[in-house]
Amino acid sequence: MITRNRTFRGALTMAVVVGVAALALPVTAAERAPAAEAAPARAATHVVASSDVAASSDARLRALLHRLTGVGGGPGALVEVRDRRGSTVLTDGVADVTSRTPVHRDSRFRIGSMTKTFTATAVLRLVEEGRVRLDAPVERYLPGVVRGHGNDGRAITVRQLLQHTSGLPDFLDHLDPKEIVKDPLTHRDPLDLVDIALAHPPEFDPGCGWSYTNTGYLLAGMIIERVTGRTYAEEIQRSVIEPLGLEETSVPYDDPEIPGPHPRGYVRPGDGAPLLDITAVNPSVGGAAGGIISSGSDVNRFLGALLGGELLQPAQLREMMRTTPTGSADGRRYGLGLESKPLPRGGRYWGHTGDFLGYETAAGATADGRQATVMVNLGPGSSDAQSDGIQDTIETALARRR
Repeated sequence: MITRNRTFRGALTMAVVVGVAALALPVTAAERAPAAEAAPARAATHVVASSDVAASSDARLRALLHRLTGVGGGPGALVEVRDRRGSTVLTDGVADVTSRTPVHRDSRFRIGSMTKTFTATAVLRLVEEGRVRLDAPVERYLPGVVRGHGNDGRAITVRQLLQHTSGLPDFLDHLDPKEIVKDPLTHRDPLDLVDIALAHPPEFDPGCGWSYTNTGYLLAGMIIERVTGRTYAEEIQRSVIEPLGLEETSVPYDDPEIPGPHPRGYVRPGDGAPLLDITAVNPSVGGAAGGIISSGSDVNRFLGALLGGELLQPAQLREMMRTTPTGSADGRRYGLGLESKPLPRGGRYWGHTGDFLGYETAAGATADGRQATVMVNLGPGSSDAQSDGIQDTIETALARRR
């Protein structure tokens, strides 16, 4: 799920615990395989092009991946690291706990909230074309849509949607997780999801705080569609995927399948419980906030091109990278669909994290041309240690050539 924080993941895990006997999850024999079986003894390394990566640095990454797939961890993990010299892929664990198939180096997976960076880029391309204004009210593009319980699209700007400063409630805070789990193949209309949020008062007045909300990105997708006459998926395809040749990236509408090689996605209903396969899920519950499927290679290519000025003009890229504090103790700041976070040994990196049913992901890039993407095929049901380990892996990968 494109989660706001770890709290929702915990709630969804509990929903699975409560309803596992009755709910219709698309499961396989994986539900009979204990989680502890999912960790093989060693990692695989795939060097795609020559690189001057130090052996000790790769060893640290292998150790971090192996920790992600250890006891209580996910079945499998992948990290792809890229710079101007080439890329390196490391994998650990298995893509399928039944067949014991290793994680494929070209794996596709659901990237969850990393979708927001794609969506924000598509909006900023429309800003370049003069079709959207960042500081225009949402009402201009979606008249009458944002209304009720103190929420007012006349007072909220497009910029505030993209930067999570709108004050709008997050629909995921008010969507019963059991509704998702009991019928993961159901299509969910974005307006219906927005209306779930708008039945509740705002968290603060527009522009007077910061709070992560998926609702804003559903509205951003609706703005894209109203302005262009195309679906947000078609516009992301036109403005981002096709120009970069991202052949392993797709923006599905209703299709619950993941094309190409991919690990199965799992949830863990509780401590010590067997894993449940939830690979097949309707992506409409994520939509423009979290529905994209991609690969480590494509995400790295996207972030490198974005920061390198291949997708946006300098003025729009500056707007995207104008950040506001999030209140996080780790120094994380948020721009327009793009996070900024300090590296432990100095400097900052840009990227995003993502959760969707069956997967937890993160990606980051530095201004000097390094990118890294990490995937674990478990969520919800992962521990806080998994999220922390993913962040450690990203930061180690980005710092290793400094």
